[in-house]
Amino acid sequence: MYKAFYKLERNPFEITPDPSFLFPTRRHNEALAALYYGVRRHKGLVVLTGEVGTGKTLLLRCLLQSLKQSEDVKYAYAFNGRLSPLEFLQYIAGDLGLPAAGKNKSELLLELARYVVSRGEKKLTTVLVVDEAHLLSADILEEIRLLTNLETAAEKLLQILLVGQPELDDKLDSIDLRQLKQRIALRAHLSSLDLNETKGYIERRLELVGCPAPAKVFPAETIAAIHSHSRGTPRLINTICENALIVGYARQAASVTPEIIDNIAQDFRLQIQTSPSRKASHETDLRDAAKALLALYAQLQGAQVREPELTVSLPLRVNQS
Repeated sequence: MYKAFYKLERNPFEITPDPSFLFPTRRHNEALAALYYGVRRHKGLVVLTGEVGTGKTLLLRCLLQSLKQSEDVKYAYAFNGRLSPLEFLQYIAGDLGLPAAGKNKSELLLELARYVVSRGEKKLTTVLVVDEAHLLSADILEEIRLLTNLETAAEKLLQILLVGQPELDDKLDSIDLRQLKQRIALRAHLSSLDLNETKGYIERRLELVGCPAPAKVFPAETIAAIHSHSRGTPRLINTICENALIVGYARQAASVTPEIIDNIAQDFRLQIQTSPSRKASHETDLRDAAKALLALYAQLQGAQVREPELTVSLPLRVNQS
């Protein structure tokens, strides 16, 4: 619809995780390097966390696309954490091409162990990728810990990637999972984009689909509004920009204005991020209020009258015989 108007070859802001649209920020490059290094160097357990919409699944797709080109790598990709431990093991075995139907947990573990050890002896790499890992129960995480025991004296035989929201960090910090936490070899975290990264993100996507003048379609002031409403979250940036192009086409506007972005943000119930000056003023007000309360408390403590202690003297009774 809007592609011909803005001279685009395809939609630039689809929310599906397409590896061809990866925007390599420093944090994304570091996270991708950690995942790849962990797999290739047989480090065992690698954890990647990030807020909703920061590009974790896209990063995984890029990694898996790279691993597919290697004949020595076989992986199981689990994306549903709402499973029982038995269902989880059945899913892993099935994705690796192992017979799983009708087998109990002991049989599945034995089958997986034989498979992983056999591949290790042939210098082949086996990977377990778990997306949405913050949804995993403590029981499944304990099963994953036991799978990390598949190792030789020199290296881990099963490479495990846990990818999820920051709640995954909270789970791994629990006392019950301290053994699993200690086995983490590499950790990475994805955060939101800053204003300059948001600008680069939008322009790169437009360039990849053949846009002749990205800065004209989304001027600097419009990108500032997008960043403010999206807080630099790539998925929200995509949603806002996609709708902005639709509205811009409907208005036959060559450039998307900040007013269009504000209206879209309102429709999607997106709150504008508090400006630094306003945030600082709010924090100052809180500190002043706290000081006033402390002063009032001290004043009340000083004004409190201590009641005199009552002493009772009992007559000394002398026993006269």
